[in-house]
Amino acid sequence: MTTTVSTPSSRGSRLLARASAEALGTLFLVVIGLGVLIFINPQAVPMPASLASGLTVTAAMLAFGYLSGGHFNPAITVGHLVAGRMKLVDGAAYVVAQIVGGLLGALAIFGVVRTVPGITDSRTVFDTATSGFGTHSSFQVPVTGVMLIEVLGAALLVGVFLGVTARRNPSKLAAPFAVGLTVAVLLQLGQSTGNLAFNPARATASAIFSSSWAVEQLWLFWAAPLVGAAIAGLIFRGFGEATPAAVPEVQEPLPADVRDEKSAEDAEAAAPEGAAEVSAPAVEPAAAPVEAKPDVDPAREFFDGKRD
Repeated sequence: MTTTVSTPSSRGSRLLARASAEALGTLFLVVIGLGVLIFINPQAVPMPASLASGLTVTAAMLAFGYLSGGHFNPAITVGHLVAGRMKLVDGAAYVVAQIVGGLLGALAIFGVVRTVPGITDSRTVFDTATSGFGTHSSFQVPVTGVMLIEVLGAALLVGVFLGVTARRNPSKLAAPFAVGLTVAVLLQLGQSTGNLAFNPARATASAIFSSSWAVEQLWLFWAAPLVGAAIAGLIFRGFGEATPAAVPEVQEPLPADVRDEKSAEDAEAAAPEGAAEVSAPAVEPAAAPVEAKPDVDPAREFFDGKRD
């Protein structure tokens, strides 16, 4: 077996690849999440915006989840940090990547809106898809009500994510579908009360391109989801699910001379005590024995995958 070792440069390149996957996945989510809300036409578009966003989460997790775990949401990343499933440096890189990806996605939609004839104020158009409370909520929900919904929704979303991706969960292969459905049903509630996204990266992306009130209210859409994520993370830490999430890592092989030296050391360590002191008795050369055919069971070889 080849012994491998990871170097700081290889760890850095892997983190860069994982962060890039997070940025790309978040961009995908924001483009669909904001684009469908802004350009939706109930008569021409039968699919609800919440379902479209949920399906986007599923697709993004299937496409990029094998690289980064498929968070695409600072709340989910904070939940992993609190649950002890990832390192602080990795979590910070994820959050920065998610914000960058979200801003790029919102910028793309903003550019499309600017090309639509008849729209004189693109920021006002973005207001229709931006999270808000009070007078900027569809049902005039006050700050306390929106805060409770965001905390509860983020806790449920992070709880589902942590639960379905747990090592001991036999259904973890269905994680993209479970998380996508959870996002869809939560957005159905959130959009009816104030375009709540339960995702600080998406809330930031839309607020930057909206009117000034959106940035003033943005603090709530960071604080509340992160509180909910921390609650879910603490609960799963109490469940004993604090083992780091499995993220595929490619390790660099040792140089040939180091590998040979280490193999020799391993062989020496594996030798029984006193083996060097006991000399084997001299054996006279004998005629080569007739090679016996091994006892082969064709059926067992077939099911073991040794035969085509």
